[in-house]
Amino acid sequence: MAPMSTPGEEMHALVERLYPLCRSITGDGVRATLEIVDEYVPLRVHEVPTGTQVLDWTVPQEWNIRDAYIADGAGNRVVDFAASSLHVLGYSVPVERTMPLSELREHLYTLPDQPTLVPYRTSYYEPKWGFCLSQETLDGLPDGDYEVRIDSTLADGHLTYAEHVVPGQVPDEVIVSCHVCHPSLANDNLAGVAVAVHLARALAETTPYYTYRFIFAPGTVGAITWLARNAERIEQVKHGLVLACAGDSGQLNYKRSRQGDAEIDRVLQHVLTTSERPHRINEFSPYGYDERQYCSPGFNLGVGSLSRTPYAGYPEYHTSGDNPDFVTPAAMEDTLAVCREALAVLDRNRSYVNLSPYGEPQLGRRGLYDSLGGRSDAKQAQMAMLWVLSLSDGDHSLLDVAERAALPFDTVAAAADALHGAGLIKA
Repeated sequence: MAPMSTPGEEMHALVERLYPLCRSITGDGVRATLEIVDEYVPLRVHEVPTGTQVLDWTVPQEWNIRDAYIADGAGNRVVDFAASSLHVLGYSVPVERTMPLSELREHLYTLPDQPTLVPYRTSYYEPKWGFCLSQETLDGLPDGDYEVRIDSTLADGHLTYAEHVVPGQVPDEVIVSCHVCHPSLANDNLAGVAVAVHLARALAETTPYYTYRFIFAPGTVGAITWLARNAERIEQVKHGLVLACAGDSGQLNYKRSRQGDAEIDRVLQHVLTTSERPHRINEFSPYGYDERQYCSPGFNLGVGSLSRTPYAGYPEYHTSGDNPDFVTPAAMEDTLAVCREALAVLDRNRSYVNLSPYGEPQLGRRGLYDSLGGRSDAKQAQMAMLWVLSLSDGDHSLLDVAERAALPFDTVAAAADALHGAGLIKA
């Protein structure tokens, strides 16, 4: 019998499967991506027509591409969309011409400082066409005429996004959002999708307190569209997390919400600190991924962003170097573990009231001290009980207790469960 795959290996396999698809902010590449994701977690797919007003934006025309190439005089494809979807400027309008290299250069994009890599470039809202290629390839092209063809369409259609909901005990929601618009970029796109998929599957095996809504949408305009279509029920969203750049070997980075001290911010800081993982906590900035849409002043949701090396923080960012070899099963598994730990804290974080607040209740005669016998962390567990009793005034949550007592949240939550079972506190 073949050994079972680890979650990290399964996530990496999903990245490899999605990698060849040509995604953009609209089009069949997004649909094909969501069809694959739907095999792992059932999705509700939404199609929003071109021209729909979404907040201050308008849903753009839909872009699809079938083929594109630059061919030399002998008919050899020197740049070929079939080899990599990065080779075409995203949203390129159709073109079919023959032109000299001197004219063609105006439509070529390279990275002179990274001559072996192909850049990722787009022109979403300006009708242009172009090709992306390595500087080495460009340097090797002789002067002469080249056949240029981009078989694409830019026409009225739809913007596509999808949701997966894990029902909770209460209708209050935690949103987990990732973007599905980048072509052939493994870390900046697909690793976040893979982690989100496996996080949803893990939550489905539990009975969570909150309802968890996973959003798979094109960057910026997709999140804006979701917000526009859900504005009337936005108060149900109590916490949120954007996943991006989730699979490289760098240390974890958490970017706070605009609020700065939202519960999700405190939870991620607590989890990362107490786990002793190498990490960095970054302050909010209105530049980045879709956290900036969820945190825009009118909504001001408590939504942070979790990544490994942040956007633009690694040389492979937005290049062909961000391929499946760049992301690792171990890194994605670690990102998934942090997400699961953080959501477990969110789900268990409650405020309690001490039902015996006058003096310290006698824990021994209730068997609470005896229940700690033989535990290696007995002293820590005892302190957790005392701290929970001390701060269970209805105003302090278990996370407040854990932070003030400098104790792991799990230890504090276990103490609260024991005290609740003994009738000493109530939620």
